[in-house]
Amino acid sequence: MKSKWLKNTSFSIPTKYHIWFWLGYFTFNVIRWGSYFDDYWYSLKSNLVEFPLHILLVYFHIYYLIPKFILTKKYKTYILLFITSLGFIYIIRTGLNFFLVTKNIWPEAENPQQAFTFNHIIAVTLGEVYVVALATAIKLIFDWIYERNRVEDLQKIQLKTELNFLKSQIQPHFFFNTLNNLYALTLEKSDIAPSVVLKLSDIMQYVLYDVREPKIRLFTAINYVQNYLDLERLRYGDKIISNTAIIGNIEDVIVPPLLFLPFIENCFKHGAKNNDNIEVNISFENVEDKWLIFKVENTFNQIIQLEETNPKHGIGIQNVKRRLELLFPHNFELKTEIIEQKYCVQLKLPINEN
Repeated sequence: MKSKWLKNTSFSIPTKYHIWFWLGYFTFNVIRWGSYFDDYWYSLKSNLVEFPLHILLVYFHIYYLIPKFILTKKYKTYILLFITSLGFIYIIRTGLNFFLVTKNIWPEAENPQQAFTFNHIIAVTLGEVYVVALATAIKLIFDWIYERNRVEDLQKIQLKTELNFLKSQIQPHFFFNTLNNLYALTLEKSDIAPSVVLKLSDIMQYVLYDVREPKIRLFTAINYVQNYLDLERLRYGDKIISNTAIIGNIEDVIVPPLLFLPFIENCFKHGAKNNDNIEVNISFENVEDKWLIFKVENTFNQIIQLEETNPKHGIGIQNVKRRLELLFPHNFELKTEIIEQKYCVQLKLPINEN
């Protein structure tokens, strides 16, 4: 059905399904009324006359009246045109049946009936309305399924686009912080600057290439966390005291990329000023192969404002929170608190959830 009317609908059912529907409905009607009258020849002839009119009225209703008047809320015009079309169909159908099929225009009635009587008009009209309602309901169901799938696809595209944007946001944020550290070392003409560049190149491989995958192995993420700690250790030397614990089997655990580094960066933002030592404790725990619990604690200076209170410098953590909301809606826990001069983060994620 490739007419211009189809442009007004959201979904075009392939022609072969139209053909199968009408053939099936026609066959059913021939058998039904043939059995009722015990006259299959009469049933075949009458349905051959009536079905082209059914089809014409159904497509006129679905592809013209509904999009042009129902969807534009011109209900009065729709009712007027639909009733008028029923009148035309009644006149044509009654005339064709009378001249081509039988002089008894209403054989199922108990007594002989005349055409154009109230009862005959109502009977024929209700039969047409039944066919139109059935076909329209089927079309609307197809449209609803199509629209639901279209909305789901758009949501997936929007989700993927936003996630890609969030990941791209983290990359310049991360390099901005690291290059600032490297710049400070070069100003001091520090001998460790070349080592910082090498460590940075390793992390660049992760940030620029590995993040293209939707999920990575937890071992890979932990490895780059350690690289980042090594990078900071080159800068701060013995001031950094770090411990990383792995609890349970994490060999097969996969996680979204760039999920933990912003929290580790945060440790040095809060703990690297006015403190003799920077203590960072990190743990990854597999709980019954259902949950991954990531914990990080670092020394915290109360004088420095928390990242959440300073939007200008809050890209990293706020970005991670938004990604968690998109990736694990209502199925993750993120807690941050200050306990005894330590800034504590606990993140609980479902393991290997798609």
